[in-house]
Amino acid sequence: MKRILILTADYGYGHRSAANAIAQAMQEMYGKDCEVEIINPMDDPRTPPFLRDGENGYDKVVRENPELYRLGYRASENRLAGVLLTGSWTLMMFNILRDIIRKKQPDVIVCTYLFYQGILSAVFAVEDRHIPLLTVVTDLETVQSLWFHPVADLCLVPTQTVYNLAIEAGLPAEKVKIVGIPVRPELIKGNQDQASIRKELGWREDLFTVLAIGSKRVVSLYDALSVLNHSGFPLQLVIAAGGDQDLYQRCQETEWHVETHAYDFVSEMGTFMRGADCILGKAGGLTVSESLACGLPLILVDVIPGQETGNANYVVRGDAGVLAGNPTEVLEAMCHWLENDRVYYDQQALNALRLGRPRAAFDTAELVWSLATSQEKEQITL
Repeated sequence: MKRILILTADYGYGHRSAANAIAQAMQEMYGKDCEVEIINPMDDPRTPPFLRDGENGYDKVVRENPELYRLGYRASENRLAGVLLTGSWTLMMFNILRDIIRKKQPDVIVCTYLFYQGILSAVFAVEDRHIPLLTVVTDLETVQSLWFHPVADLCLVPTQTVYNLAIEAGLPAEKVKIVGIPVRPELIKGNQDQASIRKELGWREDLFTVLAIGSKRVVSLYDALSVLNHSGFPLQLVIAAGGDQDLYQRCQETEWHVETHAYDFVSEMGTFMRGADCILGKAGGLTVSESLACGLPLILVDVIPGQETGNANYVVRGDAGVLAGNPTEVLEAMCHWLENDRVYYDQQALNALRLGRPRAAFDTAELVWSLATSQEKEQITL
């Protein structure tokens, strides 16, 4: 029995979602031969309150102070600032990470959050042992150099651009592999066709279906929905508010002129995506990766300064969607998709499928298993 420990964080949804996807893939592929546990070290009561509060307040900072967030992101790219950040995190979290490792005794550690690597390096040095470590980068292009820590045995990156950044940061080529961002296995496992899914969910089967994915960080989503509501286009809107009660309530009170289905929180997003034709939302690494894995082109209405800039650029440069800076541009994008028998939409959908890596979670699981069993192989060889 191999013990796999996945360390994650809840600054946004991407880190946790990647961790969940890897865990699901591990269980499907290796079942009884492995035990997978996901832990967020910042849930430990010894974690300084401002770090725990930082997780809870992440949405608010991003939404209300985007320039402050951008400044902090850029500052962390300064080499001296990066050293100070890593040192500070190590001082605050060393005992917590050490105790987790002592208690769990993992055969492999997987990190889906960048700051844990520096702490683990210090723990390994003090404990005089090295546990195989695999890092999974969760943004598509614009990533902080702190992801690329030499303590990792493998650094899994989503794109060639991030691969190049890892090499420039000093990681040897044999440690860096392009696999994509792990997305939930059910995105590629469903057997139902689109029409069957829509019928089961109570959606119209004959209308172009826009899946709008919201959260407290997607400030421009309602305005985009409003302009589509008054567009006169033959479409239906499926709104997943993502726990944003204000958005959900506003949708409940709106007089809709197109077929509309609003949900407070969606647990079966994989099914929803397989039933949709496109995605309307923000440029988060999770949303973009899952959309591309399903071959769904995107209309991006919000981009968090920093890492999400690269995600948006990846979509636009790959001609798999558009960045809409205002409601008029949302209307224009939809018009271009629906005209001329959807020729342009079909092309962007093909491009999305070409860019997507739907098996990233399974490819990651194979590499985790390889690390977990590598010591056994070495002992047999000896």
